[in-house]
Amino acid sequence: MKPTDPKPGCVRLPPKKAVAAAPSDPERQIAFRFGLSAESRAAALLVAKGYRILARRFRTPVGEIDIVARRRGVLIFVEVKARENFADAAEAIGRRQQSRIIAAAELWLATHPQDAQCDMRFDVVLVVPGRIPHHLQAAFDASA
Repeated sequence: MKPTDPKPGCVRLPPKKAVAAAPSDPERQIAFRFGLSAESRAAALLVAKGYRILARRFRTPVGEIDIVARRRGVLIFVEVKARENFADAAEAIGRRQQSRIIAAAELWLATHPQDAQCDMRFDVVLVVPGRIPHHLQAAFDASA
């Protein structure tokens, strides 16, 4: 028996994946932290409105969903956009990004089959420094 072999009756678990670290470039670090702060503010707003947060930063090979939440039986996939003003934040959600979020939502449903029969929607939370985040319900849909 090698020292690296598991003890009899024990199962060796695969190594944990490394958590994505903040970028090393100072400007990118600021943007990264700004984004994390915006996601936390958006999650707090949703909780205050009665939503239950199921996941944050759900990453897939095709895209990321910032927040997955549920309220009154409706499954909500939330994109958070933080910019210096609400207009810029709203404009930052293009068709290509919507497609990536929809593809990531399909992977969520594949890994959470119990949610496949739920009503769902795609919301956006716009975050601007010094202002209360703005929640846009049903900001886009998968059929477009």
